[in-house]
This record gives sequence, C-alpha cells and structure tokens, in this order.
Amino acid sequence: MKIEGSYTFNAPRVKVWEILLDPKTIAQCMPGCEGLAPIGPDEYEATMKIGIAAVKGTYKGKVAIKDKQPPTHYVLSGEGSGGPGFMQGDMAVDLEEKDGLTLLRYSVDAKVGGLIAGVGQRMFGGVAKMMADQFFKKVEGFLG
Repeated sequence: MKIEGSYTFNAPRVKVWEILLDPKTIAQCMPGCEGLAPIGPDEYEATMKIGIAAVKGTYKGKVAIKDKQPPTHYVLSGEGSGGPGFMQGDMAVDLEEKDGLTLLRYSVDAKVGGLIAGVGQRMFGGVAKMMADQFFKKVEGFLG
C-alpha cells in the first residue's frame, strides 16, 4: 500500500530537520506513542496504541532512521506487531526550503496483515493520512 502527502512548516528547513530527528519530540508528536527507547544509533524500540475502526491494539516494534542526507532527505523504517496484526514499512521524507518555509513531502510504502488488514486499504490509507497530519501539526508546535 502506497500513501503520499505533504505538509508545509512555517520554519527554515534546518530547524524542521532537527525537530523531526529528535526522538523526544517524535515520541510526543506520534499519535498513540506510549514509548520510544533508543536501542542503537538512529534505532528505537517503540510501543504504540492504535485503533482503526473497531480494530484496536497495542503494537511493539522497531523504528530506524536510514539514508540520512542532511537536511534534505531520510527514510523512517518501521515494523511492529500486536494482537490485531502486523505493520511494516518505509516512509521517505524530503524537505525543500522556499522563502523561509519548509515543504515536507512523504511517501509511505507499507504492508499490513492480520485483523488490521481486514479494515480495508481505503480506510487504512485515510487513517494513515489523518495520523500524519496530526503528527505534523504537533511538530509545528515545537518549531515556535
């Protein structure tokens, strides 16, 4: 499943880059994140509580930051599993600065299985975009 989107931050690219790669900020901004603990360089163990339609559950997994090209590009790679199923995928993030604003474009390639896959691709994609928007709006608050 592919999901793409964009978000514009009212801040310079370098500042957006720093905030997006700060684990404490990520943990506070990620919807449903209950914990994000470092387990290696640019690698974290995550616990998330997520609900999509009637399928709710807690997931444990790993998140890694790969292919860093400061301050323009990185890939967030993750995998997790829990009672409702599993998720794994990569999100490519590209940052472009123009007139003091930063345009973030993201592209997600994800796989889901188990009960959560039964929710349906269309609904899952909509929920994923909504969660991404919530995340970016919270990040915006740290840029002020």
